[in-house]
Amino acid sequence: METSPLPLTSSARVSTDSAPRYLGQLCKHFAHRVPASWSEGYLTGRVEFPMGVCELTAENGVLTIRAAAENEGDLARLESVIARHLERFMFREPQPISWAKED
Repeated sequence: METSPLPLTSSARVSTDSAPRYLGQLCKHFAHRVPASWSEGYLTGRVEFPMGVCELTAENGVLTIRAAAENEGDLARLESVIARHLERFMFREPQPISWAKED
């Protein structure tokens, strides 16, 4: 998967046995409005928003989400959009989505 050259990044890890399913739901949902792609089996995905890029991986019961943007405001918006949608999709197994800034 291509890695974004955007300067600010953060990531979140969500433990779930349904990581590929949620990755697929997120990518397909956003594909109606912005460029999105995913691998067969929903093990990797990428969504290109106007404010930044979201890269996803599903592996060993963990959905890893990496957000990248040009500035703090865009990064915060991207984190919020992804978290809100994922929380909605995960209503059967709710859990908080915690973002950590990357260097």
